[in-house]
Amino acid sequence: MERRERRERLDTPRDNRRQIVRRPSYDSDTFGVFAEQFARFMGTATFLIYMTLFVVVWVAGNVLLPGSGRWDAYPFIFLTLVLSLQASYAAPLILLAQNRQEQRDKVIAEQDRQANARAHADMEFLAREVASLRMAVGEVATRDYVRSELRTLLSDLDDRVQDAVRMLADERGASHEPGKERPAPPPA
Repeated sequence: MERRERRERLDTPRDNRRQIVRRPSYDSDTFGVFAEQFARFMGTATFLIYMTLFVVVWVAGNVLLPGSGRWDAYPFIFLTLVLSLQASYAAPLILLAQNRQEQRDKVIAEQDRQANARAHADMEFLAREVASLRMAVGEVATRDYVRSELRTLLSDLDDRVQDAVRMLADERGASHEPGKERPAPPPA
């Protein structure tokens, strides 16, 4: 399909080479997912149990069956070949799965680094904002400061009122002192 689209476009040159043997095509993501699932399965206890049962059945069958029923005699060369073949396919699949995981880890690490950089920038911005708020609050009278100033003014006013009351009392008291006579009211 892709080849047809390429030929139908006028701005893309044609590929005039003929391939003698076509390369097999496969979807790398599908194959990678298969490799990861295979690697995950090989790392489980279930795989070890199945493999152990397979080897036990193989060995038991070749030891206990009569001579004509044995398919692999004592040195178990065919079993060794089967296990080697399985290992030769398992190793590249496991490496492919590890490479895919490494690529995912790199992407996640880059996203984490970017998120950390954004968080760091946000924290610096918030620190500057808090510092500016502290400076602004330092210039604004707080509730406790206003209360203490009002208490001081109230006590000053109380002192002045008491002083004024004493002065009035002293003036009245001086005019009512017993040795002094009051002047007589003027005749009416």
